[in-house]
Amino acid sequence: MLTTCSKLRLTVLCAALVSCSLGARADDGNRTTAYNFLEVPVSSHVYAVGGHNLTIIDDDINLVEQNPALLGPEFDHQIGLNYMRYIGETNFMGARYGQGVGEHGAFAVGLQYYGYGNMTEAQADGTITGTFSASDIAFSLTYSHDISDNWRGGATLKYLYSKYAEYTAGAIAADLGVNYYNPDNGVSLSLVLKNLGGQVKKFTDYKDNVPWDIQLGFSKTLSSIPVRLSATAYNLRYWHLPYYEPEDKNNSSSSLVEKDEFASNLFRHLVFGVEFLPTDNVYFGIGYNYKVRTDMSTYKRDFLSGFSAGGGLRVKAFGFGVALARPHTGATTFMFNLTTSVGELLK
Repeated sequence: MLTTCSKLRLTVLCAALVSCSLGARADDGNRTTAYNFLEVPVSSHVYAVGGHNLTIIDDDINLVEQNPALLGPEFDHQIGLNYMRYIGETNFMGARYGQGVGEHGAFAVGLQYYGYGNMTEAQADGTITGTFSASDIAFSLTYSHDISDNWRGGATLKYLYSKYAEYTAGAIAADLGVNYYNPDNGVSLSLVLKNLGGQVKKFTDYKDNVPWDIQLGFSKTLSSIPVRLSATAYNLRYWHLPYYEPEDKNNSSSSLVEKDEFASNLFRHLVFGVEFLPTDNVYFGIGYNYKVRTDMSTYKRDFLSGFSAGGGLRVKAFGFGVALARPHTGATTFMFNLTTSVGELLK
């Protein structure tokens, strides 16, 4: 059968390919990390506007996964559910619950499951011997507090558990965030330090790194029309984010050429989103993630690669959200969110 290292490399590679296709960070050189599923959003609202957003102010507790400072007493007794369907047997799903603490604080608990389905197990000579499964689970606890009328800070502590075939590993990570929001002019600004921590239980003797990151976000709701613009900068630990594309795009067997130019590095750090907000209970959003598009340059991509779209609706005590994206021609991803307030249900 496959050796321990070979099987682990296969399962980690499969999981990493899924994360990369969804917009997770693509590390290069000696910056390789595990736990890249942490970069997959759980909010359909965020997924609709590009996959990264720290500054959306909305009645949706799923947004807290992006920035703990977005949590507040307004999410008291709110439950959020999320589901994403990706290619093959890959399914992501989770739940989050919020509770107010006095007039200026709140906490939330969350559970997120990332299932990559069954994979073929084979001997070194290629003989099929069966199948095995791979999955990741993230448990989270978030606390936030109002610093002033416009400033709020928050922190999330996460325990990460991975099981690939019979091998398991664990890690502890934390997110630290701060948000400034002025409802008078519709400006929202955020700074988040994501995934600070490390592995506490290794698959083997090799210790995997957690993909910690520095992120900045800006959103502005226009006063003249019901539109909100957003820009999010991520992967700010590094300037150089090179990628590869075929030298001859019309030849599938063409050699690959590294791209590491100023413009490509700049835009591979940025995600842009636009939302149309006709009422307080409805939104439609589109996003563009240049990094996703360029990560797919060696795969079959089309015009839609890097773009995403979605919408949401609130009806009485329930909120619904959906989002779609197609990183490449072989995968159309779908995400669904549901939120509800226990207090409103009991009225």
